Amino acid sequence: MSKAKVWLQKGRRKRLEAGHPWIYANEIEKLEGEAEPGALVDVVGSNGKYLATGYYNPKSQITVRVVSYQPLEEMDADFFREKFRLCEAHRSRFVQDRDCRLVYGEADFLPGLVVDRFADVLVVQILTLGLDIRREAIVAALVDVFQPKGIYERSDVGVRQLEGLELRTGVLYGECPRILEIEENGLKLEVDIVEGQKTGYFYDQRENRASIEPLMKGWGARSGIRLENRPADTDTEVTRLVPVNANGKEVTFPYWDGATVLECFAHTGSFTLHACKYGAKKVTCLDVSEHAIDTARRNVERNGFTDRVEFVVADAFDYLRTQVKGVEERAERSRAGADTSKPLSGGGRTWDVVILDPPAFAKTKSAVAGACRGYKDINLHGLKLVNEGGYLVTASCSYHMRPDLFLETIQEAASDAGKLLRLVEWRAAGKDHPQLLGVSEGHYLKFAVFEVRSK
Repeated sequence: MSKAKVWLQKGRRKRLEAGHPWIYANEIEKLEGEAEPGALVDVVGSNGKYLATGYYNPKSQITVRVVSYQPLEEMDADFFREKFRLCEAHRSRFVQDRDCRLVYGEADFLPGLVVDRFADVLVVQILTLGLDIRREAIVAALVDVFQPKGIYERSDVGVRQLEGLELRTGVLYGECPRILEIEENGLKLEVDIVEGQKTGYFYDQRENRASIEPLMKGWGARSGIRLENRPADTDTEVTRLVPVNANGKEVTFPYWDGATVLECFAHTGSFTLHACKYGAKKVTCLDVSEHAIDTARRNVERNGFTDRVEFVVADAFDYLRTQVKGVEERAERSRAGADTSKPLSGGGRTWDVVILDPPAFAKTKSAVAGACRGYKDINLHGLKLVNEGGYLVTASCSYHMRPDLFLETIQEAASDAGKLLRLVEWRAAGKDHPQLLGVSEGHYLKFAVFEVRSK
Protein backbone atom coordinates (compact mmCIF):
# COMPACT_ATOMS: atom_id res chain seq x y z
CA MET A 1 0.00 0.00 0.00
CA SER A 2 1.46 3.35 -1.07
CA LYS A 3 2.03 6.09 1.48
CA ALA A 4 -0.09 9.19 1.65
CA LYS A 5 1.33 12.30 0.03
CA VAL A 6 1.56 15.77 1.49
CA TRP A 7 1.41 18.36 -1.28
CA LEU A 8 3.13 21.66 -0.55
CA GLN A 9 1.69 24.95 -1.61
CA LYS A 10 3.35 26.65 -4.55
CA GLY A 11 6.53 28.44 -3.48
CA ARG A 12 6.74 26.58 -0.16
CA ARG A 13 9.58 24.20 -1.03
CA LYS A 14 12.52 26.60 -0.67
CA ARG A 15 12.94 26.15 3.08
CA LEU A 16 12.76 22.36 2.74
CA GLU A 17 15.31 22.39 -0.06
CA ALA A 18 17.59 24.54 2.11
CA GLY A 19 17.71 21.66 4.59
CA HIS A 20 15.03 22.58 7.13
CA PRO A 21 13.13 19.40 8.13
CA TRP A 22 9.94 21.04 9.45
CA ILE A 23 6.80 21.48 7.39
CA TYR A 24 4.10 23.63 8.97
CA ALA A 25 0.37 23.19 8.56
CA ASN A 26 0.04 26.48 6.66
CA GLU A 27 2.57 25.28 4.04
CA ILE A 28 0.48 22.27 3.04
CA GLU A 29 -1.91 22.42 0.09
CA LYS A 30 -3.52 19.01 0.66
CA LEU A 31 -3.09 15.47 1.95
CA GLU A 32 -3.55 12.86 -0.76
CA GLY A 33 -4.60 9.52 0.68
CA GLU A 34 -4.99 8.55 4.32
CA ALA A 35 -2.34 8.78 7.03
CA GLU A 36 -2.59 7.76 10.65
CA PRO A 37 -1.04 10.24 13.11
CA GLY A 38 2.66 9.38 13.34
CA ALA A 39 2.76 7.53 10.03
CA LEU A 40 5.31 8.22 7.33
CA VAL A 41 4.19 10.36 4.39
CA ASP A 42 5.88 11.44 1.21
CA VAL A 43 6.27 15.18 0.69
CA VAL A 44 5.86 16.46 -2.86
CA GLY A 45 6.08 19.90 -4.40
CA SER A 46 3.20 21.69 -6.06
CA ASN A 47 4.30 19.99 -9.32
CA GLY A 48 4.00 16.53 -7.73
CA LYS A 49 7.77 15.92 -7.62
CA TYR A 50 9.03 13.86 -4.65
CA LEU A 51 11.02 15.93 -2.15
CA ALA A 52 11.29 13.97 1.12
CA THR A 53 9.70 11.52 3.54
CA GLY A 54 8.66 12.45 7.05
CA TYR A 55 6.33 11.51 9.85
CA TYR A 56 2.92 13.12 10.07
CA ASN A 57 0.95 14.63 12.95
CA PRO A 58 -2.16 16.66 12.10
CA LYS A 59 -2.45 17.83 15.73
CA SER A 60 0.87 19.67 15.58
CA GLN A 61 1.59 22.99 13.89
CA ILE A 62 4.73 21.24 12.64
CA THR A 63 2.67 18.75 10.67
CA VAL A 64 5.53 16.85 9.03
CA ARG A 65 9.08 16.30 10.26
CA VAL A 66 11.42 15.05 7.56
CA VAL A 67 13.58 11.99 8.28
CA SER A 68 14.79 11.10 4.78
CA TYR A 69 15.36 12.72 1.41
CA GLN A 70 15.11 9.33 -0.27
CA PRO A 71 11.98 7.15 -0.34
CA LEU A 72 11.62 5.35 3.00
CA GLU A 73 9.16 2.59 3.83
CA GLU A 74 9.46 2.39 7.61
CA MET A 75 11.34 3.71 10.63
CA ASP A 76 12.05 0.32 12.19
CA ALA A 77 14.87 -0.84 14.47
CA ASP A 78 17.22 -1.24 11.47
CA PHE A 79 16.55 2.38 10.46
CA PHE A 80 17.43 3.61 13.94
CA ARG A 81 20.50 1.36 14.19
CA GLU A 82 21.92 2.90 11.03
CA LYS A 83 21.24 6.43 12.31
CA PHE A 84 22.74 5.71 15.73
CA ARG A 85 25.92 4.26 14.21
CA LEU A 86 26.38 7.50 12.29
CA CYS A 87 25.83 9.45 15.52
CA GLU A 88 28.43 7.34 17.30
CA ALA A 89 30.94 7.79 14.47
CA HIS A 90 30.61 11.59 14.67
CA ARG A 91 31.15 11.66 18.45
CA SER A 92 34.07 9.23 18.26
CA ARG A 93 35.80 11.51 15.78
CA PHE A 94 35.16 14.89 17.38
CA VAL A 95 34.41 14.43 21.10
CA GLN A 96 37.19 13.33 23.41
CA ASP A 97 34.95 12.38 26.34
CA ARG A 98 32.83 9.25 26.28
CA ASP A 99 30.13 11.04 28.27
CA CYS A 100 28.37 13.32 25.78
CA ARG A 101 25.23 13.96 23.76
CA LEU A 102 24.87 11.05 21.37
CA VAL A 103 21.78 12.13 19.44
CA TYR A 104 20.81 15.74 18.82
CA GLY A 105 17.47 15.76 17.05
CA GLU A 106 17.33 17.50 13.70
CA ALA A 107 21.10 17.91 13.46
CA ASP A 108 21.45 14.12 13.55
CA PHE A 109 18.55 13.70 11.11
CA LEU A 110 16.30 12.36 13.88
CA PRO A 111 13.94 15.24 14.67
CA GLY A 112 12.29 14.87 18.05
CA LEU A 113 14.93 12.64 19.67
CA VAL A 114 17.65 13.56 22.16
CA VAL A 115 19.99 11.00 23.76
CA ASP A 116 22.67 11.77 26.35
CA ARG A 117 25.15 9.23 27.74
CA PHE A 118 25.99 9.44 31.44
CA ALA A 119 28.49 6.71 32.39
CA ASP A 120 26.74 3.47 31.33
CA VAL A 121 23.22 4.90 31.24
CA LEU A 122 21.46 6.60 28.34
CA VAL A 123 18.89 9.31 29.02
CA VAL A 124 16.42 9.88 26.20
CA GLN A 125 13.87 12.54 25.37
CA ILE A 126 11.19 11.57 22.88
CA LEU A 127 9.45 14.76 21.92
CA THR A 128 7.14 13.90 19.03
CA LEU A 129 4.30 11.54 18.21
CA GLY A 130 6.12 10.08 15.22
CA LEU A 131 8.88 8.82 17.49
CA ASP A 132 6.72 8.11 20.52
CA ILE A 133 4.88 5.33 18.68
CA ARG A 134 8.28 3.85 17.73
CA ARG A 135 9.67 3.82 21.27
CA GLU A 136 10.32 0.06 21.27
CA ALA A 137 12.32 0.21 18.02
CA ILE A 138 14.34 3.16 19.34
CA VAL A 139 15.18 1.36 22.60
CA ALA A 140 16.14 -1.86 20.80
CA ALA A 141 18.45 0.05 18.46
CA LEU A 142 20.04 2.03 21.33
CA VAL A 143 20.77 -1.21 23.18
CA ASP A 144 22.33 -2.81 20.10
CA VAL A 145 24.51 0.15 19.13
CA PHE A 146 25.57 1.63 22.48
CA GLN A 147 25.17 -1.37 24.81
CA PRO A 148 24.13 0.62 27.90
CA LYS A 149 23.39 -0.88 31.29
CA GLY A 150 20.21 1.18 31.42
CA ILE A 151 18.02 3.61 29.49
CA TYR A 152 16.00 6.25 31.32
CA GLU A 153 13.34 8.46 29.76
CA ARG A 154 13.04 12.18 30.54
CA SER A 155 10.22 13.08 28.19
CA ASP A 156 8.89 15.60 30.71
CA VAL A 157 9.07 18.52 28.30
CA GLY A 158 6.15 20.82 27.54
CA VAL A 159 6.65 20.54 23.77
CA ARG A 160 5.16 17.03 23.93
CA GLN A 161 1.81 18.55 24.82
CA LEU A 162 1.88 20.44 21.51
CA GLU A 163 2.07 17.00 19.89
CA GLY A 164 -0.92 15.71 21.86
CA LEU A 165 1.32 13.63 24.13
CA GLU A 166 1.51 13.24 27.90
CA LEU A 167 4.72 13.83 29.81
CA ARG A 168 6.65 10.64 30.56
CA THR A 169 9.59 9.65 32.73
CA GLY A 170 10.95 6.32 33.93
CA VAL A 171 13.17 3.35 33.20
CA LEU A 172 12.92 1.98 29.67
CA TYR A 173 15.65 -0.64 29.94
CA GLY A 174 18.02 -2.21 32.48
CA GLU A 175 19.21 -0.51 35.65
CA CYS A 176 19.30 3.26 36.01
CA PRO A 177 20.81 4.63 39.23
CA ARG A 178 19.50 8.10 39.97
CA ILE A 179 22.96 9.57 40.61
CA LEU A 180 25.73 8.91 38.10
CA GLU A 181 29.30 10.15 37.83
CA ILE A 182 30.54 11.45 34.50
CA GLU A 183 33.84 12.84 33.28
CA GLU A 184 34.24 16.09 31.35
CA ASN A 185 37.61 17.52 30.38
CA GLY A 186 39.26 15.36 33.06
CA LEU A 187 36.86 16.46 35.82
CA LYS A 188 34.42 14.26 37.76
CA LEU A 189 30.83 15.44 38.02
CA GLU A 190 27.66 14.11 39.59
CA VAL A 191 24.51 13.94 37.47
CA ASP A 192 20.97 13.43 38.77
CA ILE A 193 19.10 11.90 35.85
CA VAL A 194 15.75 11.91 37.68
CA GLU A 195 15.56 15.45 39.12
CA GLY A 196 18.30 17.27 37.20
CA GLN A 197 17.38 19.92 34.62
CA LYS A 198 16.53 18.63 31.13
CA THR A 199 18.28 15.25 30.86
CA GLY A 200 20.41 15.92 33.95
CA TYR A 201 23.37 17.93 32.65
CA PHE A 202 24.22 20.48 29.94
CA TYR A 203 26.88 19.03 27.64
CA ASP A 204 26.61 21.89 25.14
CA GLN A 205 29.11 24.09 27.02
CA ARG A 206 31.89 21.45 27.23
CA GLU A 207 34.36 23.17 24.88
CA ASN A 208 33.32 26.59 26.17
CA ARG A 209 34.16 25.59 29.73
CA ALA A 210 37.58 24.46 28.56
CA SER A 211 38.10 27.76 26.74
CA ILE A 212 38.41 29.69 30.02
CA GLU A 213 41.79 28.08 30.77
CA PRO A 214 43.89 31.06 29.58
CA LEU A 215 41.94 33.39 31.88
CA MET A 216 42.85 31.59 35.07
CA LYS A 217 46.55 32.44 35.46
CA GLY A 218 48.78 35.49 35.21
CA TRP A 219 47.27 37.54 38.05
CA GLY A 220 49.97 37.36 40.72
CA ALA A 221 51.72 40.55 39.63
CA ARG A 222 48.61 42.54 40.58
CA SER A 223 49.19 41.48 44.17
CA GLY A 224 52.84 42.52 43.98
CA ILE A 225 54.09 38.95 43.63
CA ARG A 226 57.11 38.32 41.41
CA LEU A 227 59.35 35.38 40.63
CA GLU A 228 62.85 35.57 42.05
CA ASN A 229 65.91 33.34 41.94
CA ARG A 230 66.82 32.08 45.40
CA PRO A 231 69.28 29.49 46.70
CA ALA A 232 67.83 26.02 46.74
CA ASP A 233 70.30 24.89 49.39
CA THR A 234 72.64 27.02 51.52
CA ASP A 235 75.46 24.50 50.92
CA THR A 236 75.27 24.76 47.13
CA GLU A 237 75.01 27.41 44.45
CA VAL A 238 71.92 25.83 42.89
CA THR A 239 69.05 28.31 42.65
CA ARG A 240 65.30 27.96 42.31
CA LEU A 241 62.66 30.31 40.98
CA VAL A 242 60.21 31.17 43.76
CA PRO A 243 57.30 33.61 44.09
CA VAL A 244 57.89 36.42 46.58
CA ASN A 245 55.63 39.26 47.73
CA ALA A 246 56.38 42.98 47.85
CA ASN A 247 58.17 42.51 51.18
CA GLY A 248 60.44 39.84 49.71
CA LYS A 249 58.74 37.02 51.62
CA GLU A 250 58.30 33.72 49.81
CA VAL A 251 54.68 32.95 48.87
CA THR A 252 53.78 29.35 49.65
CA PHE A 253 50.15 29.30 48.43
CA PRO A 254 50.35 27.21 45.21
CA TYR A 255 47.67 29.20 43.37
CA TRP A 256 49.20 32.62 43.97
CA ASP A 257 49.07 33.41 40.24
CA GLY A 258 45.41 32.43 39.88
CA ALA A 259 42.34 34.52 39.15
CA THR A 260 39.51 35.35 41.50
CA VAL A 261 36.33 34.11 39.82
CA LEU A 262 32.59 34.57 40.25
CA GLU A 263 30.30 32.02 38.58
CA CYS A 264 26.63 33.00 38.54
CA PHE A 265 23.81 30.58 37.68
CA ALA A 266 26.28 27.86 38.56
CA HIS A 267 23.81 24.94 38.47
CA THR A 268 26.11 22.01 39.33
CA GLY A 269 29.27 24.15 39.34
CA SER A 270 30.76 23.10 36.00
CA PHE A 271 32.52 26.41 35.27
CA THR A 272 33.71 26.53 38.89
CA LEU A 273 35.34 23.13 38.49
CA HIS A 274 37.08 24.15 35.29
CA ALA A 275 38.28 27.41 36.85
CA CYS A 276 39.84 25.48 39.72
CA LYS A 277 41.38 22.90 37.41
CA TYR A 278 43.07 25.64 35.40
CA GLY A 279 44.53 27.36 38.47
CA ALA A 280 42.00 29.86 39.88
CA LYS A 281 42.95 31.24 43.28
CA LYS A 282 39.42 31.62 44.66
CA VAL A 283 35.99 30.94 43.14
CA THR A 284 32.59 32.17 44.29
CA CYS A 285 29.98 29.65 43.11
CA LEU A 286 26.46 31.10 43.13
CA ASP A 287 23.02 29.72 42.34
CA VAL A 288 19.51 30.46 43.57
CA SER A 289 18.85 26.73 44.10
CA GLU A 290 19.98 25.11 47.33
CA HIS A 291 19.76 21.72 45.59
CA ALA A 292 22.05 22.91 42.78
CA ILE A 293 24.59 24.32 45.23
CA ASP A 294 24.56 21.07 47.23
CA THR A 295 25.39 19.22 44.02
CA ALA A 296 28.07 21.76 43.13
CA ARG A 297 29.58 21.36 46.60
CA ARG A 298 29.82 17.59 46.15
CA ASN A 299 31.37 18.05 42.71
CA VAL A 300 33.97 20.42 44.14
CA GLU A 301 34.77 17.96 46.92
CA ARG A 302 35.16 14.98 44.58
CA ASN A 303 37.72 16.94 42.55
CA GLY A 304 39.68 18.17 45.59
CA PHE A 305 38.96 21.89 45.18
CA THR A 306 37.13 22.56 48.46
CA ASP A 307 39.73 24.95 49.87
CA ARG A 308 39.36 27.34 46.92
CA VAL A 309 35.57 27.56 46.52
CA GLU A 310 32.93 29.44 48.48
CA PHE A 311 29.25 28.74 47.84
CA VAL A 312 26.45 31.28 47.80
CA VAL A 313 22.73 30.54 47.57
CA ALA A 314 21.16 33.74 46.22
CA ASP A 315 19.36 35.32 43.30
CA ALA A 316 22.11 36.36 40.88
CA PHE A 317 20.45 39.68 39.99
CA ASP A 318 20.10 40.66 43.66
CA TYR A 319 23.62 39.51 44.53
CA LEU A 320 25.25 41.45 41.69
CA ARG A 321 23.27 44.60 42.52
CA THR A 322 24.35 44.37 46.15
CA GLN A 323 28.01 44.06 45.18
CA VAL A 324 27.77 46.95 42.70
CA LYS A 325 26.10 49.12 45.34
CA GLY A 326 28.99 48.41 47.68
CA VAL A 327 31.54 49.28 45.00
CA GLU A 328 29.79 52.58 44.35
CA GLU A 329 29.54 53.37 48.08
CA ARG A 330 33.25 52.80 48.56
CA ALA A 331 34.07 54.97 45.56
CA GLU A 332 31.88 57.73 46.97
CA ARG A 333 33.46 57.43 50.42
CA SER A 334 36.96 57.75 48.95
CA ARG A 335 36.13 61.19 47.56
CA ALA A 336 37.19 64.26 49.52
CA GLY A 337 34.53 65.57 51.86
CA ALA A 338 32.42 62.41 51.69
CA ASP A 339 30.23 61.47 54.64
CA THR A 340 31.99 58.49 56.23
CA SER A 341 29.48 58.10 59.07
CA LYS A 342 26.94 56.32 56.87
CA PRO A 343 27.26 52.50 57.20
CA LEU A 344 28.26 50.52 54.11
CA SER A 345 25.77 48.09 52.58
CA GLY A 346 28.08 45.10 52.86
CA GLY A 347 28.73 44.58 49.17
CA GLY A 348 31.64 45.84 47.15
CA ARG A 349 33.46 42.71 46.05
CA THR A 350 35.05 42.49 42.62
CA TRP A 351 36.63 39.62 40.67
CA ASP A 352 39.19 39.06 37.91
CA VAL A 353 36.73 36.92 35.96
CA VAL A 354 32.93 37.05 36.12
CA ILE A 355 31.01 34.18 34.48
CA LEU A 356 27.33 34.57 33.56
CA ASP A 357 25.59 31.47 32.20
CA PRO A 358 21.88 32.12 32.83
CA PRO A 359 18.92 29.98 31.77
CA ALA A 360 16.98 31.03 28.70
CA PHE A 361 15.33 34.42 29.24
CA ALA A 362 13.42 34.30 25.93
CA LYS A 363 11.57 31.04 25.36
CA THR A 364 9.20 32.64 22.85
CA LYS A 365 9.53 35.38 20.26
CA SER A 366 7.21 37.63 22.27
CA ALA A 367 9.59 37.42 25.24
CA VAL A 368 12.58 38.90 23.40
CA ALA A 369 12.09 42.48 24.63
CA GLY A 370 11.98 41.35 28.26
CA ALA A 371 14.96 39.07 27.66
CA CYS A 372 16.99 41.98 26.31
CA ARG A 373 16.32 43.87 29.52
CA GLY A 374 17.34 40.83 31.56
CA TYR A 375 20.55 40.22 29.61
CA LYS A 376 21.45 43.90 29.72
CA ASP A 377 20.85 44.09 33.47
CA ILE A 378 22.87 40.99 34.33
CA ASN A 379 25.77 41.96 32.07
CA LEU A 380 25.72 45.61 33.17
CA HIS A 381 26.15 44.64 36.80
CA GLY A 382 28.59 41.86 35.96
CA LEU A 383 30.79 44.27 34.03
CA LYS A 384 30.95 46.67 36.96
CA LEU A 385 32.36 43.89 39.12
CA VAL A 386 35.21 42.85 36.80
CA ASN A 387 38.59 44.13 37.93
CA GLU A 388 40.31 46.44 35.45
CA GLY A 389 41.70 44.36 32.58
CA GLY A 390 39.78 41.31 33.74
CA TYR A 391 37.29 39.23 31.79
CA LEU A 392 33.56 38.84 31.41
CA VAL A 393 32.44 35.38 30.32
CA THR A 394 28.82 35.57 29.21
CA ALA A 395 26.35 33.28 27.44
CA SER A 396 22.79 33.08 26.17
CA CYS A 397 20.94 29.86 25.40
CA SER A 398 17.83 31.66 24.13
CA TYR A 399 17.29 30.81 20.45
CA HIS A 400 15.13 33.91 19.99
CA MET A 401 18.01 36.08 21.22
CA ARG A 402 19.83 36.25 17.90
CA PRO A 403 23.65 36.62 17.95
CA ASP A 404 23.65 40.20 16.66
CA LEU A 405 21.00 41.21 19.21
CA PHE A 406 22.94 39.54 22.03
CA LEU A 407 26.12 41.42 21.12
CA GLU A 408 24.17 44.66 20.74
CA THR A 409 22.67 44.18 24.20
CA ILE A 410 26.09 43.57 25.76
CA GLN A 411 27.44 46.64 23.98
CA GLU A 412 24.65 48.73 25.48
CA ALA A 413 25.45 47.32 28.92
CA ALA A 414 29.13 48.16 28.44
CA SER A 415 28.31 51.71 27.37
CA ASP A 416 26.13 52.26 30.43
CA ALA A 417 28.80 50.76 32.67
CA GLY A 418 31.50 52.99 31.19
CA LYS A 419 33.47 50.00 29.93
CA LEU A 420 35.34 49.12 26.74
CA LEU A 421 35.09 45.51 25.67
CA ARG A 422 37.53 43.53 23.56
CA LEU A 423 36.12 40.27 22.18
CA VAL A 424 38.48 37.35 22.85
CA GLU A 425 36.23 34.34 22.18
CA TRP A 426 32.96 33.86 20.31
CA ARG A 427 31.65 30.33 20.39
CA ALA A 428 28.52 28.19 20.01
CA ALA A 429 27.49 24.74 21.26
CA GLY A 430 30.03 21.92 21.30
CA LYS A 431 30.74 19.32 18.65
CA ASP A 432 28.28 16.84 20.14
CA HIS A 433 25.63 19.49 19.33
CA PRO A 434 26.31 19.91 15.59
CA GLN A 435 24.47 22.62 13.68
CA LEU A 436 22.56 21.75 10.54
CA LEU A 437 22.90 24.54 8.01
CA GLY A 438 19.48 25.87 7.14
CA VAL A 439 18.03 25.07 10.59
CA SER A 440 18.41 28.30 12.53
CA GLU A 441 16.68 26.80 15.59
CA GLY A 442 19.82 24.75 16.23
CA HIS A 443 21.94 27.89 16.54
CA TYR A 444 20.72 28.73 20.01
CA LEU A 445 23.85 29.01 22.17
CA LYS A 446 25.97 32.14 22.16
CA PHE A 447 29.14 32.24 24.27
CA ALA A 448 31.56 35.14 24.52
CA VAL A 449 34.67 36.13 26.45
CA PHE A 450 35.40 39.86 26.71
CA GLU A 451 38.37 41.70 28.13
CA VAL A 452 36.99 44.57 30.23
CA ARG A 453 38.59 47.98 30.53
CA SER A 454 37.32 51.31 31.82
CA LYS A 455 36.90 54.32 29.56
